[in-house]
Amino acid sequence: MALLEMESMAGSIGVSVAVLRFLLCYVATIPVSFLWRFVPSRTGKHVYAAASGALLSYLSFGFSSNLHFLVPMLLGYLSMAIYRAKCGIITFFLGFGYLIGCHVYYMSGDAWKEGGIDATGALMVLTLKVISCAINYNDGLVTEENLREAQKKNRLTHLPSLIEYIGYCLCCGSHFAGPVYEIKDYLEWTERKGIWSGPWPSPYAATLRAILQAGVCMALYLYLVPQYPLTRFTEPIYQEWGFWKRLSYQYMAGFTARWKYYFIWSISEASIIISGLGFSGWTESSPPKPKWDRAKNVDILGVEFAKSAVQIPLVWNIQVSTWLRHYVYDRLIQNGKKPGFFQLLATQTVSAVWHGLYPGYIIFFVQSALMIAGSRVIYRWQQALPPKMELVKKIMVFLNFAYTVLVLNYSCVGFMVLSLHETIASYGSVYYIGTIIPIVLILLSYVIKPGKPARSKTRKDE
Repeated sequence: MALLEMESMAGSIGVSVAVLRFLLCYVATIPVSFLWRFVPSRTGKHVYAAASGALLSYLSFGFSSNLHFLVPMLLGYLSMAIYRAKCGIITFFLGFGYLIGCHVYYMSGDAWKEGGIDATGALMVLTLKVISCAINYNDGLVTEENLREAQKKNRLTHLPSLIEYIGYCLCCGSHFAGPVYEIKDYLEWTERKGIWSGPWPSPYAATLRAILQAGVCMALYLYLVPQYPLTRFTEPIYQEWGFWKRLSYQYMAGFTARWKYYFIWSISEASIIISGLGFSGWTESSPPKPKWDRAKNVDILGVEFAKSAVQIPLVWNIQVSTWLRHYVYDRLIQNGKKPGFFQLLATQTVSAVWHGLYPGYIIFFVQSALMIAGSRVIYRWQQALPPKMELVKKIMVFLNFAYTVLVLNYSCVGFMVLSLHETIASYGSVYYIGTIIPIVLILLSYVIKPGKPARSKTRKDE
């Protein structure tokens, strides 16, 4: 009887029973996280965090999911306990190696496209948490003067206990879709230290805002997705359309798909906020207001109206972008040297592998590296214009915005369709415009080299 009811409910919103089961468990992370506040003692909170996360995983994906989670968790903890001097790099490669193996075995991208779901999405988040914990424990051996500010803040001088570590990894189901956060923040939150040492602000208004946002996002997604299915890219009618209609359809397909992620991240934001972990300090306004940035994984308006492609990592999947910056990009920069295209491309490649080994993912993240590099060229040209050319500057700002909209939505087709054939076909249907324009801009930057900005003290925000 219950199965029939679930099938009916799943059919009414156009998803499979497996996806509906996941969604119900995912929404349940909100009350589960709220109840964490009332668990007595530090140890009790760690046990509750671990047990509730494991139970929700079991209900969502089955018993095997927890076995999969156990592998990188144990590998990471053993590397920290046995070989601290190299535990960061060991955990990085072992964690990613196991994740890649699961990606290949389950081919989860195909399952997601067909309405299925498995534990690899949660394993992706868990892998980042395990790696960051090991790297931060590794950083605890380094003197502070040789560390960046983020490394100083997150370094661990002592090995967390096993129950602290497991509680961090599985905390109340937050590993389902993130956000990724640091173990030091988790420990301070549990022990009421740092910013959590004083009275906690009320989370209810911020939680309600996130829940309402999730409802709007889901409603928009359910309204749009029947009108802009991904299957249209392989249908004969798509090839009959003209260039501009095909390009606009690519935009609408990408726009539609993003609302699904907005919904997912809004739910996770609500669960992290209501637990108290999402609290990140107070504003400097009078009176001061609580900030909940630790829970924030997306800025919807920031994505849809980004003035530059450089802004996208700052407003989309924010916590994973922060992780990639701290644990990949920054660590590839040699002392005394500036970062270049290599660091950007390497970081995007790691992000692609983290998502899975589908050609569409790889192509998308290479495209995104080109997109960001091209946007930087436009920005440098804009900054080099003298103050008297204010109108031209505004035109350049608009061109950067239009460039970002065009290339982002062109590129994300590969992220959605995944296969090499469909990705190349969709790109080719608009004459590879989103690949050619960034490459042309990058090449032009070697010919048209902008001078120094007109205002020497202008603060560079990109």
